[in-house]
Amino acid sequence: MRRLYVVLTGLMMLSIFAQFYFAAVGAFAKPQDDSSFAVHDVNGMMILPLLSIAATLVALMARAPGRQVGLTIAPLGLVLVQVLIVELGRALNGADDATTPLSLAILGLHAVNGLAIMAVAGLTMRGARALLRPTGDNPATAAHATSPSAGTSA
Repeated sequence: MRRLYVVLTGLMMLSIFAQFYFAAVGAFAKPQDDSSFAVHDVNGMMILPLLSIAATLVALMARAPGRQVGLTIAPLGLVLVQVLIVELGRALNGADDATTPLSLAILGLHAVNGLAIMAVAGLTMRGARALLRPTGDNPATAAHATSPSAGTSA
């Protein structure tokens, strides 16, 4: 189960890297229209959330620590924030649907939140890989095992 968890977190990272690539493809497309971002939209609204949910379920089955499970589902929540950023930015557009300075300031947060998604996924993958290490090599369990309250005596 833990190996599957590592694979799913790796696929989640790959999906996030692809998101940045697909966003750039859409931004540089000529002529640019809503279909320019179609692959970016599908990956961000379907693939990434499904990977986050699947990895979270596997993390639970692999008995990952609660913090790790929380990190694994966090990209799903951050994707929802992405949608809210876009909707709020569009709502602040001018009467002719032209962007305003305020809508641009809000929409710019979409990229910043994308970086947060990547950072969380990186931490998730790091934690998933740590679960594969033998217990003595796992920093989370090694610190607990050597603590004075762990029941060891001289």
